[in-house]
Amino acid sequence: MFEIIKPGTKFDFMRRKWIAFLVSGIVTVVGIASLIVQGGPKYGIDFGGGTLVQVRFSQQVTIDAIRNALQEGGLEGASVQGFEAEGKGEYLIRLQTSSSDVTGLSTAIKNALTKRFDEKGFEIRRVEMVGPKVGKDLRSKGILATIFAMIGMLIYISFRFDFRFAVGAVIAVFHDVTVTIGVLSILGIEFSILILAALLTIVGYSINDTIVVYDRIRENLPKMRRVPFENMLNITVNETLSRTILTGMSTLMVLVVLFFMGGGVIHDFTLTLLVGIVFGTYSSVYIASASVLVWENKFPKKQR
Repeated sequence: MFEIIKPGTKFDFMRRKWIAFLVSGIVTVVGIASLIVQGGPKYGIDFGGGTLVQVRFSQQVTIDAIRNALQEGGLEGASVQGFEAEGKGEYLIRLQTSSSDVTGLSTAIKNALTKRFDEKGFEIRRVEMVGPKVGKDLRSKGILATIFAMIGMLIYISFRFDFRFAVGAVIAVFHDVTVTIGVLSILGIEFSILILAALLTIVGYSINDTIVVYDRIRENLPKMRRVPFENMLNITVNETLSRTILTGMSTLMVLVVLFFMGGGVIHDFTLTLLVGIVFGTYSSVYIASASVLVWENKFPKKQR
């Protein structure tokens, strides 16, 4: 029988914890620096307000031609993004507008495109309009949802396991979310409601992966009372390593297929999940368990 990780492996993960912390720290700082340089996340229509129009052309046209047509129609500052869809040219047009400009904007876009292209040569497939006040409200609720999720996990894990485990789990989740947002900032991906959904999915995946490791640690604690705490953690992580890798690989295979074949609408959503799952799997091995070890060394319990 083929096994990815054979029983009895003895990788010394805890000995390399400071290297892992250093790598995670560098990646986190680079991501935060990118956010600072860009003045914060690049908000999409959902959080920044404005209008999103998805247009399909029967023939391939250039982005410059679409942008020029919009400018000639009096629609300045339009962002145009193209992607392939069923062999036809499909484009997303984004316009940042105030609430007073939202009404009738899709008609203005259609009229501007009609002047340059044949009306039968394109089709407006989707129109999304969000006012700036609604966008700001969604942004605030999204941030609160993430914060409350972390607080809830801190309380639950403190009750279910131990406070030191809760601290490690929250640090791991915070690490995964921060790194993922930083990567999105570096890549210039807009922060939309789909990205928020992906981040909350990452939070759930990361904490689930971490709980599996923590549950095995709890089982090993009474059985390995005379084993040094660091050695016990290494044994536990090695015992759960096969499950961790198999879960991560099976999830990544699905996401890779969606990334290449799912279309442009879910492209950013899938990319966010890919980044988050990779770092979530890494953090459950290094960040979560290693944080428990650091806490134990700093504040040792009298009895284990």
